[in-house]
Amino acid sequence: MQNRRPPVAFRFDVTADDLAIVRRIVQSTGFFNAAEVDVAVELTDDRVAKGAASEYSYIFAELDGNTVGYTCFGSIACTVGSFDLYWIAVDAEHQRLGLGGVLLAESERLIGERGGRHVYIETSNRPQYAPTRGFYLAHGYRQVALFPDFYAVGDDKVVYVKVLK
Repeated sequence: MQNRRPPVAFRFDVTADDLAIVRRIVQSTGFFNAAEVDVAVELTDDRVAKGAASEYSYIFAELDGNTVGYTCFGSIACTVGSFDLYWIAVDAEHQRLGLGGVLLAESERLIGERGGRHVYIETSNRPQYAPTRGFYLAHGYRQVALFPDFYAVGDDKVVYVKVLK
């Protein structure tokens, strides 16, 4: 029997309360070190401080009123129609329900509405990230670059892109 995805509500506003929520979600995955978690929170803080003037847009996924995942994305400076997906994370207790795919699809929809033609995603090539890389490939992204030893010795950066229709 397949897992059924529960009904998801999206929230687009970002408040100071989301700083702790983003920290909790990102930490729960077990993928990110303390500095990376701090970066996720810093981007959220930028959005809280600047509001719509921030270069970062957010989508939060909620189940039964609880925030269980989010994406952060924005247009790439000096490009026409290219966007970065900076963060996509689902709380560890709510993974394998299809929420990541739902968040990704909603991000792509909003990026398309904003004139986006390409979505770029970067991630690590460490073995721990194999499921992440598989997720991107399964959702229509293709690898376009690999930067050896980018994050650290033995930790390559992999870049994926998806052309939006």
